Amino acid sequence: MFEPELPSRLQLAPGPWTSLLDGLCARFPAIPPALWLDRFARGRVLDSDGQPLLPTQPWRAGQEIQYFREVADEPEVPFAEQILHQDDDLLVADKPHFLAVTPAGRFVRQTLLARLVARTGNRDLVPLHRIDRGTAGLVLFSCNPGTRGSYQRLFAERRIDKGYEALAPALHGHVFPLQRSSRIARGEPFFRMAEQAGQANALSRIDVIARRGEVWRYGLEPVSGRKHQLRVHMAALGAPIIGDEYYPQVLERAADDYRHPLQLLARRLAFIDPLSGQRREFRSARELG
Repeated sequence: MFEPELPSRLQLAPGPWTSLLDGLCARFPAIPPALWLDRFARGRVLDSDGQPLLPTQPWRAGQEIQYFREVADEPEVPFAEQILHQDDDLLVADKPHFLAVTPAGRFVRQTLLARLVARTGNRDLVPLHRIDRGTAGLVLFSCNPGTRGSYQRLFAERRIDKGYEALAPALHGHVFPLQRSSRIARGEPFFRMAEQAGQANALSRIDVIARRGEVWRYGLEPVSGRKHQLRVHMAALGAPIIGDEYYPQVLERAADDYRHPLQLLARRLAFIDPLSGQRREFRSARELG
């Protein structure tokens, strides 16, 4: 099988460091200098054109570099993705729970991007948007650098209709559909988001699809695209999504504990294709519960 090695990209931030080695050690304090030197020696730190860099080269703010992440004992994610659509420009994948879209943390090869590059042989695949590792459902990829900008603008200009489904506790006493508007910013710990005082920057539309006992099926539409937006808004309403390990409080779970998936599904993506002018709509085949 084709085994991809996908580099991570980093835009160098302003700072006092005189060399790439110094800056990378400051940016990633958990990685010892000896490991960075080993990566440099093996040609695994590159410039934006893919040329090897030296650890003594100057740190230039704004420069983009590439580096290969290496994770020992990476756990296997025992759930399969599906390709729902593929043409010269777009690939639509139906992602399972627990599979990250791109390399992060303990996961490099066990990610949706790495798996799809391995399946298709196309190293030009780039996700046009992201969903959480815990969220299942649709992810749209660009296959062709020449047309990528046209599809990226759909997301930047909010010309993509996104529909999610979630299982969460019943919200008696509310009138649906409803809207939740608030300011969402980074919270504590660093991986959580939180509603904060100030001008709203996040809007979610929430409706009920089915009422069954004390667990309802909700239809969710994120009008804006803040990190963890739907999870934060549902928890703030008093109905945290079932299986959520971050909201309203952090639950300690092992990375390979697959017993309680987050009951959140990216069900639908719809848009006017910027190349053909035709309406396109894709739906996940997965089910919650």
